[in-house]
Amino acid sequence: QVQLVESGGGLVQPGGSLRLSCVYSGSIFSINVMGWYRQAPGKEREYVGSIWNHGRTNYADSVKGRFTISRDNAKNTVYLQMNSLKPEDTAVYYCYAGRNWGQGTQVTVSS
Repeated sequence: QVQLVESGGGLVQPGGSLRLSCVYSGSIFSINVMGWYRQAPGKEREYVGSIWNHGRTNYADSVKGRFTISRDNAKNTVYLQMNSLKPEDTAVYYCYAGRNWGQGTQVTVSS
């Protein structure tokens, strides 16, 4: 079992930045990919990006160049740095590790 706890969400103005954190624990050694999805009201869950154990990352076209995923194994944490935020980035952001999910953290981009 893997436990995931997200934090760092909040309200930010368009053009602003936020950094989300996902602290993981449990049998993480069996997981080779972690990352983020998001779900806006009334929409399906949408892929944001991933990071593999060897460091390779991948991003959805909608966030490429604005969002960055990184991992600190010493802190058991995966980060999602979000820059140049847009109102359409408003969603609940979920961390995943393999088939495990966190509870989500709300990000609202509004003036």
